[in-house]
Amino acid sequence: MEIVFQRPKALSDVSSHYCPGCTHGIIHRLVAEVLDELDLTGKTVGVAPVGCAVLAYNYFECDMAQAAHGRAPAVATGLKRANPANIVFTYQGDGDLAAIGTAETVHAAARGENITIIFVNNAIYGMTGGQMAPTTIPGQITQTSPYGRDPKYAGFPLKICETLSTIDGTAYAERVSVDSVKNVINAKKAIKKAFEYQIAGKGFTIVEVLSTCSTNWGLEPVEALTWLRENLIPYYPLGVYKDKEVF
Repeated sequence: MEIVFQRPKALSDVSSHYCPGCTHGIIHRLVAEVLDELDLTGKTVGVAPVGCAVLAYNYFECDMAQAAHGRAPAVATGLKRANPANIVFTYQGDGDLAAIGTAETVHAAARGENITIIFVNNAIYGMTGGQMAPTTIPGQITQTSPYGRDPKYAGFPLKICETLSTIDGTAYAERVSVDSVKNVINAKKAIKKAFEYQIAGKGFTIVEVLSTCSTNWGLEPVEALTWLRENLIPYYPLGVYKDKEVF
């Protein structure tokens, strides 16, 4: 029988701890497929965050390091500078990257560190119970904004790709989504391009992936995908925000 699909070699054969309907599993697979296709597993070091993806080190068949909350870009900087031959990536959620880790992210980009960030944005604090995050959109209901986020009191969401694209050290910044087959395919292309840029030594790269949180959004998995499509994508438009090779 013809084999039409196999688990990527860079993805460990273990049970997932993520909630049903969560799209972290899809994103993990895309990263693993790219590591396989570019033959990077033996020289790649990933950095796991604090948050829902805190156990990311269990899922990738490459060296992994665990960073303190928000410090993944700083740890990745050290790993890359200690051995520039390493391919180094961080895997972070919006609570880790866009809250306590904002400074580390911005300054890693400003320095033009030759690392890749996979930034998973589900617009909520997932691991700690669904509180409002820096990326929670106006009107979105969370545990700490039960009447919907009001920018008058809570400020406006941070748009990470837009912000980082203004920094000279950023070589590539793209926002993608995994709500449909078409967008999953595009997400993989973006992740692969980010790693290829790092291989070529072009500098700081980030791929922001719009993701779901069925549990804390209080939606069934299919409903969560629809909510992402109808609410997150309009507020966080998909596309390339910075590409030094193009503009």
